[in-house]
Amino acid sequence: MANELYTRTNQKIYFAGLSLEALGRAEEGKEMNAIALVQAGRESALFHLYGALLGLCHEIAGFYRLPQAGAPRAETIMNREVLENTAIPELAELVEMAQSPDSWVARLLKAHSDMFQPPRIPHIPKGDVTQPLIVTVSMAEEEPAPLSREELESWRQELKKLAIRFRDGLNEC
Repeated sequence: MANELYTRTNQKIYFAGLSLEALGRAEEGKEMNAIALVQAGRESALFHLYGALLGLCHEIAGFYRLPQAGAPRAETIMNREVLENTAIPELAELVEMAQSPDSWVARLLKAHSDMFQPPRIPHIPKGDVTQPLIVTVSMAEEEPAPLSREELESWRQELKKLAIRFRDGLNEC
């Protein structure tokens, strides 16, 4: 039973919960390095949530015996090309959520991808030194607020519900 595909998904959901607990303790700010612990906890939870989503994709791909069953990235399984070959309702739902920018799946995928982007130096246009009375206003996007523990926990709960629902459907066959 320990080699079943669902065990990895369950582990990752559990690990995400542990990371969120550590994030909660770090947010209390009692440690000297609380800021670093908060960031580490947030990234750890996000890493494990992505791993759980990938595990769920592996469960679906394994059940339907897709050639992508061992893919190292969830995006390799959750795409329209895979759906064109086989009609898989669970995968279709994941693909639809991944392509809907407001869904938790799309936000999870984007947040995970953003984790690997290098820091960006904000572009500050040079002002005209001959015109000291003119104030330069930047229309550049402000940096988005970091993910909250509550949002990460809601993604974790949604992932748990989705996994249970998908497993019920896959077992009916």
